[in-house]
Amino acid sequence: MRAQLARVDAVIVQAVIAGALSFSHLHDLADAAGQGGWKAWAYPVSVDLLLVAAWRRMREQQRAGRPAGGPRLWFLIALAASLGANVATAGLLDLDDVPAPLRIVVAGWPAVAFFGGTLLAHTPRIPAATSVTPVAETPPATFAEPQPDALSVPSADPEPAPESAAEPITTLAPAPTAPTVSLPPALVDRARVLAEEHHATTGRPADPDAIRARLGLPPSMTQSVAAHL
Repeated sequence: MRAQLARVDAVIVQAVIAGALSFSHLHDLADAAGQGGWKAWAYPVSVDLLLVAAWRRMREQQRAGRPAGGPRLWFLIALAASLGANVATAGLLDLDDVPAPLRIVVAGWPAVAFFGGTLLAHTPRIPAATSVTPVAETPPATFAEPQPDALSVPSADPEPAPESAAEPITTLAPAPTAPTVSLPPALVDRARVLAEEHHATTGRPADPDAIRARLGLPPSMTQSVAAHL
């Protein structure tokens, strides 16, 4: 833990020293180029802020997997301004007689920094790409067709009709009916909603066969639909 804190402290000290020296060189160059007073102190702040803002935006673009050409360009411009001031004040330039082109560059820097900072501030932030887990689709419900052996079959030996002197009476066996198959609650609710819509629109009860067709069920399920309406 102490070793880690020592490394962090060393980095902070080094950053403070480098920042102070760069700040001082930018101030001296701006002052020598005719930007005296508080303006000479504002130039280092402008250069360093543009440098940090461009670096942060460039890292955000790279983490999101997007091209970072714009932020990288403004980072290089701010770095050139800072590095140029450091080199110019190292004795290679007579600060008592600054060339006119350099005076023009120093005087035009606020407009350049304002333009770059505005572009960086108004660039939409792009979040890092996240993986999306696909949701498995629920298979559609299947309904088993009623088996023929499940149908009720009338007895093969009907009871004999009672003898009487009158005209013989023929007893007819009831017609076999298909068994009612229970529907899932979701289909029951959907069938009732369709029936209520039909009744509200036409004023008549809904036809179970029509409800069955709208639900996409086989014809053998008509009795089941009718039983739940």
